[in-house]
Amino acid sequence: MRGRIGYWAWVVGVVQFFVVHRVAESAWSRPYDWARNNISDLGNAHCAFQPEPGPRYVCSPEHGLMNGSFVALGVLLVVGAALTGGALWRSGPAAAAGRLGLAGAGAGFVLAGLAPADVNENQHVLGALLIMAVGNIGLVLAGFGMADHAPPALRRGTTLLGCAAIAAFGLFLSHRYLGLGMGGMERAAAFPLLFWALAVAVRGITRGASPVAGPQ
Repeated sequence: MRGRIGYWAWVVGVVQFFVVHRVAESAWSRPYDWARNNISDLGNAHCAFQPEPGPRYVCSPEHGLMNGSFVALGVLLVVGAALTGGALWRSGPAAAAGRLGLAGAGAGFVLAGLAPADVNENQHVLGALLIMAVGNIGLVLAGFGMADHAPPALRRGTTLLGCAAIAAFGLFLSHRYLGLGMGGMERAAAFPLLFWALAVAVRGITRGASPVAGPQ
């Protein structure tokens, strides 16, 4: 039961985030662009021209809703990491570090929601680092820490997905967007963890939790 609650926390958290993302971007009078605008633009509290990391005008009428979604997503990611326990993870340091990294990403989303980029940039940047650095490292380690009943392809794919997200984060920081634009490369760094959590949670819910021995 704990595992199923954890899985549902991930499903609800990720789904509500993308629904609110769509609602918030549709409220812009100037079209919101996934390539030109970063995710944080949706949560900015003020209308203003933003010169960095790419010049654009930001005005998000539903910033309060978006920031609430960031916080909800973060809390539910932490809940899922805490409750999936024996349903998803084996015992050992890799699993513990992977879960801690995923929880760190959750804390990053909470920070990002509580501190919009144009209100408290330092705290917001810390949140982004927790999401795209700590969270993706956790994703890499999750591939080694998932329980034996998880298919080998899923474990390998998890680690590779985390490595790809870390590479995308490095490209984002170096302003090398490979044709995806600033916002596109940021999403390549931030979204894999969310897609992974949703996919693993749906699999866990539909197949049922299969506990393994070890601490939860």
